Formats: sequence, structure tokens, C-alpha cells
Amino acid sequence: MKRTQATAWSSKDSAELYGIHQWGKGNFDLSADGNVRVKGQFPSGEVAIPLIDIVTGAKQRGYDFPLLLRVENLLDERIQLLNESFATAMAEAGYRGRYQGVFPVKVNQQCQVIREISRFGAAYGHGLEAGSKAELLLALANLNEGGLLICNGYKDREFIDLGLWAGKLGYRCFFVIESPTELPLLLERSKATGIKPLIGVRIKVSVKVGGLWTETTGDRSSFGLSTAQLVAVVDQLRQADMLGCLQLLHCHLGSQIPDIEEIRAGVREAGRFYADLAEEGVPLQYLDLGGGLAVDYIGNQSKQSHSRNYDMAGYCRCLVETVAATLDRKQVAHPTLITESGRATVAHTTMLLFDILDVLRFEPLSLPENCPADAPPLVARQFVLHQQQQEADPFLTYNEALANRDRIRELFRQGELNLRQRSLAENLFLSIARRVTTELTAASPDAPGLNELRKSLADIYYGNFSVFQSLPDTWAIGQVYPVLPIHRLHEAPIRDGIISDLTCDCDGKLDCFVLNGGEQQTLPLHQLKENEDYILGVFLMGAYQETLGDLHNLFGDTNVLSIRLNEDGSFDLVKEISGDSIAEVLSYVEYHPETLFEDFRTKTEQAVRDGKINLTERREILDQFAARLRGSTYYKRCGK
Repeated sequence: MKRTQATAWSSKDSAELYGIHQWGKGNFDLSADGNVRVKGQFPSGEVAIPLIDIVTGAKQRGYDFPLLLRVENLLDERIQLLNESFATAMAEAGYRGRYQGVFPVKVNQQCQVIREISRFGAAYGHGLEAGSKAELLLALANLNEGGLLICNGYKDREFIDLGLWAGKLGYRCFFVIESPTELPLLLERSKATGIKPLIGVRIKVSVKVGGLWTETTGDRSSFGLSTAQLVAVVDQLRQADMLGCLQLLHCHLGSQIPDIEEIRAGVREAGRFYADLAEEGVPLQYLDLGGGLAVDYIGNQSKQSHSRNYDMAGYCRCLVETVAATLDRKQVAHPTLITESGRATVAHTTMLLFDILDVLRFEPLSLPENCPADAPPLVARQFVLHQQQQEADPFLTYNEALANRDRIRELFRQGELNLRQRSLAENLFLSIARRVTTELTAASPDAPGLNELRKSLADIYYGNFSVFQSLPDTWAIGQVYPVLPIHRLHEAPIRDGIISDLTCDCDGKLDCFVLNGGEQQTLPLHQLKENEDYILGVFLMGAYQETLGDLHNLFGDTNVLSIRLNEDGSFDLVKEISGDSIAEVLSYVEYHPETLFEDFRTKTEQAVRDGKINLTERREILDQFAARLRGSTYYKRCGK
């Protein structure tokens, strides 16, 4: 697709370029005037609100960039879709059990998220999964009475006692045995409290799945019982006359599994474990198939790590039909099916919005009309290539110019060329490379090697955010999220760029993007306009990113707004949280802001005594210091 200023361009072209209708799944689209809109479903029809309107509302309330935006409607819609898709699949397959969803708290522990899942999910009996004491406490405080609570992870006495008392209060609290050493402690605490536990066992399936988290399955998985350990646990419970407590079989297939056939194979194996345990007299009632439901970040419905070759309905049919077929052969009753879909529940609900502060372009500066008389031979040759490139083969010209550039740099290091000669040579090379890129893009956008050339010449757009705070998975594991401007999309994005953040770290960047149903190393962007914000959004990032973020360069949490779309096209601000102040961030790394201020005050007083500043200057400096402690860790434009 050509992207030049002379080319007619519309929002439809941008929708195709950025793939918003594919990965947006009906949650996002573009208006004719080039704005990204978030959509909500209501009985009277669909409502779409431009993100730029929400940004304007945030600014009017005093919230600057970067801004984390959550849309409660999208969270509700995902919970509804998950539960109703399973209900439909079970009805169509004649499944004789029921479905119960569980949200794994580790995926997003934020209070607004957990409370909304509990509130809206109550109608479906949607439960929570906790993997630590802290997560167990927040789950107990938010889960509705009678709700399903799955306890995974390592469990000490305090964890177990709290879970046992939760059962006494009416919660269906399952202790999932993931290691043989957990069972004796659980039995001991049950005897001490006089409370019988609900017990589950986690098994290791041998099926290996694709994607970024393949190590969560197979014999070498960190969690789960081997077949021999499973049999030993069953025998221990039988000897303790507590086999009746074992009612749940747990199997975690993996996370973000792209291939439905790998899911089917894992479910089939889990079903065989369930059937044989039932035949041994274990009174199982629940089959927990863990996570695995993927998010199609790219939108191309493939087996790529960041995609999936199935939809929600297909996933539900796969689990329901496979379990039913496996158990029917053994005439075993259908259990309550549980899944712990975290990523697919919350990913769509959250986006990061930030402004661009500056752009670094790799373009030639002014060039002389004629080659200087004293130019070394290689520099003179670059000048000839620059002048004659319209008549020559673009790639041959580029390859020779590239070789010349590298040799010229070596000559500079050896002291045989001076600074101005190297500067001229570099400008000539950039001119040649730019023209080659333009000509090839116009003639053959998919020419071999063109993407690498684009990457080498791509602008660097400096974004007002921290990768390590807001998008740690992009740095840590190469996770890809959809990124695009939220406005001006009726204009052709004629620049290719990558995005650098505010941190003093070369890894603080985004350089892999979702485009045209695939992944590319540069992102089409617009030229900045003077005195006008240019705002980008990162989408589908509601899973894990908020909790995993760190304080690289002491950039803290961003401003957070939770909104709810209304049927009349308006929106309500449900929750607003100001980002970390500098004082708060400093306290996280063991500084006391009051002590810092006092230490600095002492230094300014000494400066007055030494005659370096006067009392008026001292007061101004201290006011500035105090104001900065109260201020944001992120960039603030002049005048704001």
C-alpha cells in the first residue's frame, strides 16, 4: 500500500494498514474523520466514542500523559462472552455438566479490575484463583459468598488455615495439590481446625504446546504431579479416610496457546486422567483445564505466537466436545468444567495512551551542488553515486554506497579523513538511501531487503512513557501489542518510525509492530504538527503489564482512568488514580522525602552563608525542589 502525501487516503486505508478490525474484535474501529473509537454494546445498539474525546476529558480533569485507560464495558463483555459461549457449546453438544469460569488474580490484581469481575461475574458464578497469601486475602474480600476459589501455588500453614476458614464461611475453596509435600501439611491443619478441605490435584500432561510459554507443560513443568505422585496422593487420602475431599482435577495446558489442535490433545489427555480416577472411586466433580485461551494480538488467526487459529466459540466447543467424548467412552459423568482464562478476560479492556515529544530523523542535511575539489576518492565516488542514482539500479547503487560508507568510517578512525569529509560522506549516503527507499516503495512495496532498509532509516519517535513500567513484556519476552495513532488516521502516515521511551536505556523502545495482519519492524506514523499533540495508543495490554512494571529510571505508575460507556454515547469516569509523584517513587527505594528536603535545605543555607545565592534565590530554589517532589515522574510540556 503506497503511503505518500500525493496518495488519496482515508480511514478505511488506515483500518486495513493497522488491522484494527482484526485485532479489535468489534471493540475498536475508526471514524471517517480519522479517530480511533472504543465501542460498547447495548440493547438499543452499538455506541462508539472517540478516544480523543476521552483524552480531552482527562486533560480537563488535570490528568496528563501517559494515561492508562480501562473500559469497564469491555471487561463485562469478555466475561459475558466467555460464559455464554460455554453455555452454547454445552447445549449444542448435550453436555450434562456446567461451566464455571475462574479469573487468575495474578494476571491483573488491580482493585478496580478484581471488583468489576466479581460484581459482573456474580451472575455467572465467576470465581477467582489465588497463588499467594496476598492474592488469597484480596480474593476473599471480593468474591461473592458461595463463589469458587482455586488456591494454587506453594501453601504454608497460614495460607492453608485461612483457606480452611474460608470454607467454613461458605466459599468453595479448593486447595490444589501441586507438590507431594503439600498434602501432609494440609491434612495436619485440617485435623487441627476440625475443618475438612476441598482438595484438587494438579497433573502434568505430556502434551507440549507452542507459543511463548511452552515450559508450563510436559514432564519438566515446575508445577504438578507426575502419574506416580498422583497415584500416591490418592492412596494417602484413601488411607486417611479423606478421599471424599478430592473433588477436583486440575491441568494447566499453557498460556496463549495459538493452535487449537494442541489444546484438543491436552484436554483429551486430562480427560483420560479424570476418567481413570473416577473408575478408581475418586469422587471427582470438577475438571479445571487452567489457562491457554489466546488473544489474537495480530488479528490474522494463525498459529503465530501472538495469534490463534480459533475463536472463542471454537475454543469452547473444543473443550466441551473433547471432554464429553473422552468420558462417555468410560461412562463417566460429565464434570463441572472450569477454565482460568485470564489474558482473554482482561487484555482488551486496557490501553496505554501517550504523546510524542520529539522525532529524530535520519535524513541528509544540506549538500553542496558540486563535490569539493579536495574530497578523497571514496567521498568523490559517493558524490557520483548521489548524482547518477536516478539512472542506475537502486539496490546496486545502495550496496556500493553502503560499502563506501563503511570504508570511509574506517579511514576516519585511522586518521586519513577529517571530520568534515566524513560528515559530507554520511550525508551523501543518507541521500542515496532515502531515494532508494522511496523509489522501491513506490514501485515494489514488498521488494526483498526493503524492510531492513526502512528500519535502518526509520525515524525515532520519543514517547512520554516507560517501557519498563508500562509494557515490560515487550522488553522481557518480545510480546507484541497493536500500536497506532488514535487520531489523524484519515491522513496518510508517510513516515516510518520506531518508538523510544523516556528511559536512559537503549532497550526502552518498541520496534516490532502489528501491520497488515503480520509483524513489521517499523510503524507508519505522521509528521508532527507544531503546537499539536500527537497521541499514540498501545492496545490489548490489560494482562500482566500493570503488576510486572518496574521503576527503571524511577518512572512510576501512570495516571489511571476507569470509564464506563453509556447508552446515550456519553461516558462516566468511574475511578481516577493519579500517577506516582516523585516523592512516592523515591520512598519505594528507601528515601524519605522529608529527609531529602531537609538535607537540601541545609545545603542552600550553606550556599547563602558562602555568598553563592541570596535569600530570595534560596526561597525560589526550595520552592522548586518541593514542587518537583510533589510532581509527576513523567515529562511535562512547558506551560502545563
